[in-house]
Amino acid sequence: MILKIKKMRDDAQIPQRATEGAAAADLCACLPAEGITINPGERVIIPTGIAIELPSESYVALVFARSGLGTKKGISLANGVGVIDSDYRGEVHVGLINNSGEAYTVQDKDRIAQLAVFPIISFDVELCEELEASERGEGGFGSTGVK
Repeated sequence: MILKIKKMRDDAQIPQRATEGAAAADLCACLPAEGITINPGERVIIPTGIAIELPSESYVALVFARSGLGTKKGISLANGVGVIDSDYRGEVHVGLINNSGEAYTVQDKDRIAQLAVFPIISFDVELCEELEASERGEGGFGSTGVK
């Protein structure tokens, strides 16, 4: 599968997988030299300077947090997971939130998120009066046991 990338800005970084076995490629910030400071509890949108073209409507690109930023610095995705639809051709931006108690500055070319591509299965919706019974039934959060 080929993921087409277009640089929207000359200084943009092309997403790279860190290792051969990496499932996702790092997305980098494309910012002015002074960067962007995210204060505690603040949300910002960071440009990456790239746009992508998925090979068909059978794929989706998903943006995930970088584990080191989240666990070490408290910087995570503002929306949990970013979804890039197959027909979107605009610049990829990453929404970040500072969950820590200290300000954090994102610098130009910092690795801020991860981009992965997945096949999708399209579906139609059918309204029905009943659903088939299952062993679990309506058991929700914690119903299978919390340790």
